[in-house]
Amino acid sequence: MSEIERTYRVQGFTCANCAGTFENNVKELPDVSDAKVNFGASKLKVVGDVSIEDLEKAGAFENLKVYPAKEQLKEKPFWKQQQFAQTVISGLLLIIGWVLVFQRGESDVVAIGIFASAMVIGGYNLFWQGLENLAKLRFDMKTLMTIAIIGAALIGEWGEGATVVFLFAISEALERFSMDKARQSIRSLMDLAPRTATVIRNGQTVDVPVDEINIGEIMVVKPGQKIAMDGTVERGASTVNQAAITGESIPVSKGLADEVFAGTLNEEGLLEIKVTKRVEDTTIAKIIELVEEAQAERAPSQAFVDRFAKYYTPFIMLVALGVAVVPPAFFGADWSTWVYQGLAVLVVGCPCALVISTPVSIVTAIGNSARNGVLIKGGVYLEELGSIKTIAFDKTGTLTKGVPEVTDIISVNDYTDQDVLTIGAYLEKSSAHPLATAIMKAASLAGIEATEQTVADFRSVTGKGITGLVNGEPYFVGSPLYFEELNIVLPPQVHSLQQQGKTVILVGKQDHLIGYIGVSDQIRTSSPSLVRRLKELGITKTVMLTGDNKETAQAIGKELGIDEVRGQLLPHEKLNWVKQMKERSKVAMVGDGVNDAPALATANIGIAMGGAGTDAALETADVALMGDDLRKLPYAIRLSRKTLTIIKQNIAFALGLKVLALLLVIPGWLTLWIAIFADMGATLLVTLNGLRLLRVKDKEK
Repeated sequence: MSEIERTYRVQGFTCANCAGTFENNVKELPDVSDAKVNFGASKLKVVGDVSIEDLEKAGAFENLKVYPAKEQLKEKPFWKQQQFAQTVISGLLLIIGWVLVFQRGESDVVAIGIFASAMVIGGYNLFWQGLENLAKLRFDMKTLMTIAIIGAALIGEWGEGATVVFLFAISEALERFSMDKARQSIRSLMDLAPRTATVIRNGQTVDVPVDEINIGEIMVVKPGQKIAMDGTVERGASTVNQAAITGESIPVSKGLADEVFAGTLNEEGLLEIKVTKRVEDTTIAKIIELVEEAQAERAPSQAFVDRFAKYYTPFIMLVALGVAVVPPAFFGADWSTWVYQGLAVLVVGCPCALVISTPVSIVTAIGNSARNGVLIKGGVYLEELGSIKTIAFDKTGTLTKGVPEVTDIISVNDYTDQDVLTIGAYLEKSSAHPLATAIMKAASLAGIEATEQTVADFRSVTGKGITGLVNGEPYFVGSPLYFEELNIVLPPQVHSLQQQGKTVILVGKQDHLIGYIGVSDQIRTSSPSLVRRLKELGITKTVMLTGDNKETAQAIGKELGIDEVRGQLLPHEKLNWVKQMKERSKVAMVGDGVNDAPALATANIGIAMGGAGTDAALETADVALMGDDLRKLPYAIRLSRKTLTIIKQNIAFALGLKVLALLLVIPGWLTLWIAIFADMGATLLVTLNGLRLLRVKDKEK
């Protein structure tokens, strides 16, 4: 029997270390075999049978509140949180204490009592957790701060100890603010879809919570209303703003049988929509789930910071001990002065800024990309995307529209164009091939009723063409190779059409040609500019991998400015080409997420087109372009590179400011004031720098 796995939302996280402590506490609970905290999304996944009350006891050190995953939490404003009240009271007491010091001197008993009260009120949670960590020999930032503040009190520096408590509380508030701001992108996605919808039941329209709506029910959406569930249009026509899901800025026309998504806005007409997915399976729900999971995935830089911080904190404690003990013990320096310096080293060594430097950037970037129609499924892919040098594209449905159209109808041997299209349509009506669909569409537009004609002895010749009897006479429709096997001489114009990037379908009898049809999969209007922009971004090589014939592939590749074109490839051959390219540089593969799955999975980064409503694209790829729009790709690369730059800057800021502050130990100038301001300054710098990623926009919107 498998163990119970449940997901919860957590309210009240103040820092990444606190999230780690909470995770460890939950793992230690009876009947819990595993637990994982997603700090970026404020979620907890527990394997085991445990109550919410027990989980909240495990988070009592931070006064955490735990809720079922389906509940949409509204974060309390900062000024309504308990920590805010404690910080304000601590700050007021601190001011009163310093006023008394200036009036009566540092030894004033009342001032010392007020400072002590400020320390206890402002640092209650800090001391409680710090002492518990110390008892368990667990060394983190709260352990460092607890030792430093208690040490300051023991050597009589009550005022500075209280000031450090107050400023540390401000620093933690900055950290909470930054992560809350970063999570806001996901919270805004959660608010997109309405909680209720109007459905038709027993001939009446009634408002029903979305949780109670079943697949197959008809939902009524008026102009100006948001669509609550995924579905298909049963009646009506309108334009729908899909920007929230796909990032498209221009509303899309919707009519009978067209797919619509929860969270999108019906702008004009009244729509009746048949529900196709339950609320937990809608595209918006899947996006939110995948983005939250992506925020939990540690990027390489974050893994480095976590490993570094693990050894950094004990190292700082040893340095602080050395500063406090070595000068007075071996060089006759003043104990009080150097113990004070050692305490200041503990404060300045607090790794707050370092720990927050990467998560705030990753969470902000992934949330921003989701709002712009690009789903990046983890920090590792976000970082990898910026270092890609080679991009391989599938042709059909990626660089082209994926919908073939008839472009040329040419008759020979005294036949008419109508004859060519008529015979072609008669035989192709029984085929499900995309090229057959294009011919049937052209025939319908020409007024040819192909379905009324009976075709006897119909046979399909795999990979070559089809044959059948029309009015008792045999006809053949197929590729040039098929007709060469029939010993029919092909006119030179056939080769000319192929050189133009068109697929040629021939129509004939046993011994002569009736004519031929040119079919072309139209290039997306965005494709030429996309290739140009990628090269401007420094992509050194673009490759097109396609199963289409080589001449057609070469013609399209030349028109787009693709560096290398490989045609007539089977899926396993595409896979082999990706493997070969990976040996020379980092490769991204762009495809439709279905038949390109092996190549997508093998590339350093798999990028799927048309993620909206396409489960295969969402599942198989590392990155999904939700709006089926290749123009999102340069934006994603720019965002990745900007994120990498900001992470490096943040790590440099966090460590650089601390190194500068620590250098003040040499002349004995480091004070608790300077130490806490250096720590808070570094936290503020990395926070604001990380939030700059909210400003990276898709230039095509």
